Amino acid sequence: MDDIQRIGAGMELYEHKDGSGGGSLNSGPPPPRPPEDEAAPALPPGAVPAQGAPAATGPATGIPATSTAASGMAAVGQAPTDPAPAVATPADPAMTDTGTGATAAAPGTPRPTRGIAALSMPYQVLAVVSLTLVAALVCVHLTMVFLHVAPPNTVTKRHGEAVQGWVYPEFEQNWKLFGPNPLQQNIAVEARAQYTAADGSRRTSEWIDLSAQDGEAIRGNPVPSHIHQNQLRRGWDFFLGSHDNEARPDGLRGRLSERYIRRIVMLRLNDIDLGGPVQRVQVRSSTRAIAAPAWSGERVDTRPVHRLMPWWTITEADLPGGVDSGRVNSAGTGNGGAAGGAGSGGTEAGR
Repeated sequence: MDDIQRIGAGMELYEHKDGSGGGSLNSGPPPPRPPEDEAAPALPPGAVPAQGAPAATGPATGIPATSTAASGMAAVGQAPTDPAPAVATPADPAMTDTGTGATAAAPGTPRPTRGIAALSMPYQVLAVVSLTLVAALVCVHLTMVFLHVAPPNTVTKRHGEAVQGWVYPEFEQNWKLFGPNPLQQNIAVEARAQYTAADGSRRTSEWIDLSAQDGEAIRGNPVPSHIHQNQLRRGWDFFLGSHDNEARPDGLRGRLSERYIRRIVMLRLNDIDLGGPVQRVQVRSSTRAIAAPAWSGERVDTRPVHRLMPWWTITEADLPGGVDSGRVNSAGTGNGGAAGGAGSGGTEAGR
């Protein structure tokens, strides 16, 4: 039995001719090496370790022996297994010297490809400044609109002109759609004209429904014009809001609204051949209440209510661009007489 152990120990201490240390001829991986503090003391040269005890490093070769005698029982003549090549551990990127003094980016941190972070520094500054200006403009606009629709307060009393100048005319707001009193009437604006016939006589045309012309242009049109939707409607609303019940203008806004309505009327009559040049025009509104639904039980008078304006004498100043001046009396005949029971006194054209 002692001979067998000596033979096994001799096979474990077998050394290759190329100088590589001895080891197990078995193809399996070597057993783990015990920690240094638990390692057994070195054995003198030629000593045989006990079975199951770890082998010590020989002083001559510095190559550790196998831990058990049983591993030395592998077949003689089998080629030893080369150890796996060591994998180089990359150095710390922050400590890597690239020769340029720059620190390499940490692995696993890709450069942003979207958003402001992907831009260069000058463009990032430009983007931040632009976004700041847009945000400030939006805040100013919302503040102005809020002050416009809010009840009268200290700010609007002191800076009302600035608020109105910002809002009008593009951003005007009103409550006629959502409340407190939604619009429940259909308002039609009609006009008629006095013109000079071919025989020199003065004649009066029939009432022409200008609102119906806008309705025909809008109906069935997927993208109706803003002019057909709002020009006449808002102009007439502007006129009523700047005149009293006797059709007297309320300052400069009232006089401007009269000229605006006359221009709209002449623009519409320019497409109609009345038989002679227009001398004067008269405008009226026809207001008809919307009928209540059948389930409400409410009774609503749907008969039209007319509001008649005085006759306005037309001059060259009342002709918008594109209107044929040959269809009006370019001389501008004074204030004219009464027609249809309504005189022209009290209006800008009659003064």
